[in-house]
Amino acid sequence: MTKAMGAAMRRIQAGNVLSAFGLGFTVPYLYVYVAQVRDLGASTAGAVLAVFAMAALVVLPFTGRTIDRRGPLPVLVAAAVLASGGALAMGLADSVPAAVLAAALLGAGTAVMQPALATMIVWCSTPSTRTRAFAMQFFLQNLGLGIGGLFGGQIVDKSRPGSFTLLFSIEAAMFVVLAVIAATVRMPKAPSIPDVMPENEEARAKGGMRAVLGHRAMVQLCVLGFVLFFACYGQFESGLAAYGTEAAGIDPAALGYALAANTAVIVLAQFLVLRFVERRRRSRVIAAVGLIWAVAWLVAGYAGLGHGGQAMATAAFISTYALFGLGEAMLSPTVAPLVADLAPESMVGQYNSAFALVKQLALAVGPAVGGPMGASLHGPYIVTFVLFSLGIGVLALRLGRNLTPVQDQPSSASTSRIVARHRPGQNRVEAAA
Repeated sequence: MTKAMGAAMRRIQAGNVLSAFGLGFTVPYLYVYVAQVRDLGASTAGAVLAVFAMAALVVLPFTGRTIDRRGPLPVLVAAAVLASGGALAMGLADSVPAAVLAAALLGAGTAVMQPALATMIVWCSTPSTRTRAFAMQFFLQNLGLGIGGLFGGQIVDKSRPGSFTLLFSIEAAMFVVLAVIAATVRMPKAPSIPDVMPENEEARAKGGMRAVLGHRAMVQLCVLGFVLFFACYGQFESGLAAYGTEAAGIDPAALGYALAANTAVIVLAQFLVLRFVERRRRSRVIAAVGLIWAVAWLVAGYAGLGHGGQAMATAAFISTYALFGLGEAMLSPTVAPLVADLAPESMVGQYNSAFALVKQLALAVGPAVGGPMGASLHGPYIVTFVLFSLGIGVLALRLGRNLTPVQDQPSSASTSRIVARHRPGQNRVEAAA
């Protein structure tokens, strides 16, 4: 069983790299491609990016139940084929309807991949190995995105539309390879942290989102997840970038160095941080991330509102992104495994999809709120997100009160004979020796 799980996990992680590589290959250049290369205008490019995000919000509510009924494997294969078709269509799109349709296909396909891959990781790991599995996923995703963006940048040429067609064609091929690899995976179903006896009958009776909404700890985690993604990822390429260029006077080229510093910290610190995270309560790790991000926003405030000169402002701004990267490295082996450990065995796909939906909502709202604030309301922008970051700590500690000891710290299971069972909708822990 362990050998089969290991073989399946290696193929799943290879799929993670391919999907990340494909996205990193094209998404950074999507706006330029639609607006300038295809000469469809800035408004059309904005609409295409909006459709790309909205497609995820449309399909994710239906994804989880399909995963739980059909299994994550066929869902991932179908999503990869859909994304491949969308990428190929985008490379050939020379009109507004064609670009919008291609964005819808690509956005829907890539959105469905997230909970499908996450559910496959859950099925091919145990509670004791899940933390490292999700840490590896996050590491490989960032590596794939970085390499994809690097290679994509060497291919694109705004004066040659054919270079973009080649770019999207390679992305389409990556998704086909992902589908082929996924189709060869033999899926064992690993044990999970016990939840309800017998077999979560109450949650299944409620069904779907009602069961998720009736699980207090999961609702708290979704609220916390929204704040996490809103206050960090939702600001990277919108509000924080606008603040850096407008308030701090950062050269646009320095934004690339800041993003590179973010990725470098994640890649270098991921497995060093993992040793620290594995021995501590998840709720306290997330609270610590809130404090780190509060410091990051204060450093950003110094970059834009201080008087240390341009070089100091640039260094502070790059340090802000590096601090965000440290927090991300701590979150990756914490939040995603917690979603899986909260889920009843028959609803892992629905829990993963619900959390992915919350993430997409935060990524849609974050730029809409942060962009205008970062560009014009510099002081209030920093104060707002310092408070949001401190709020992460408060929400995380409150969540910890509704987690069982094993859910909050899986490593404690190896030193204790207590098996914790948590019933969605209740705040009671039953212990069985």
